[in-house]
Amino acid sequence: MARPSFFGLLLIAPALAMIGVLFLYPLGFSLVSAFAGPDGGASLASFHKAYELYSTDILFTLFIVIVSTLLTALFSIAIAGILTLSETPWLVSVLRNLYRWPLFIPFIVAAQCMRTFLAKNGLMNNSFVALGIIEPIQATSLLDWRGIIITFVWKQVPFVTLMLAGAMASIDRATIEAGRNLGASRLRVLIELVLPQVAQTLLVGLVLSFVTMLSVLSVPMMVAGSQPTMLTVDMAFRINSYGDYSTANALGVISYIIAGTVAWIYLRHNVRREAQA
Repeated sequence: MARPSFFGLLLIAPALAMIGVLFLYPLGFSLVSAFAGPDGGASLASFHKAYELYSTDILFTLFIVIVSTLLTALFSIAIAGILTLSETPWLVSVLRNLYRWPLFIPFIVAAQCMRTFLAKNGLMNNSFVALGIIEPIQATSLLDWRGIIITFVWKQVPFVTLMLAGAMASIDRATIEAGRNLGASRLRVLIELVLPQVAQTLLVGLVLSFVTMLSVLSVPMMVAGSQPTMLTVDMAFRINSYGDYSTANALGVISYIIAGTVAWIYLRHNVRREAQA
């Protein structure tokens, strides 16, 4: 068995140091702080406090992230399907040039854009009033949980679509043409022939999007800014207002558990798939 050389270890040392300093040390510190009581001993008091104060926000966070992930999957499949199967060149060209734009916009800028777009007197309602679709009195603000979901979906759809469209482009066109020649509609070809072949890529994109949305602070703080809110806002509030690192770290551990559960589902799916191969 080949032994790692000193030069090889030297090459990866900076990367290992970065992981240790920027990830493992903060993670360990958070875990220790979350399970530490007021007297310094082991305790679950921080978790009791987090559950008592923020159980509604935990459910709200799960609701927002799960619904956003499902909608991201739906829109990504639709856009990637059009890019792969559409026979309308101008539609494919326009869609290909437009769908990537949100990728280059930071979450905080996206949140500010949505504040001006989804407000009661924002661009969306003013456009609907100008077009005669609604009356001015019918205008309502979407700066609540709906605004958070719209912002998350708008930001994450291009990321998942980019991965999915690339995977669909690598599929053997003969299988698609065979389905079309047998009379299958484009929707049926997408669902029954294309999607099963790119399901793994779709799952990877959705898991990464789920974890990303779970960790965003700016969007729930700027778009909604009211109760209930997401765990990231609660963590920032406990630290900035009370210096309460223990409860904030307990909420962080709960976030780790949620993200870890999704990662476990993904890994279990991979293991089962490889066992069946």
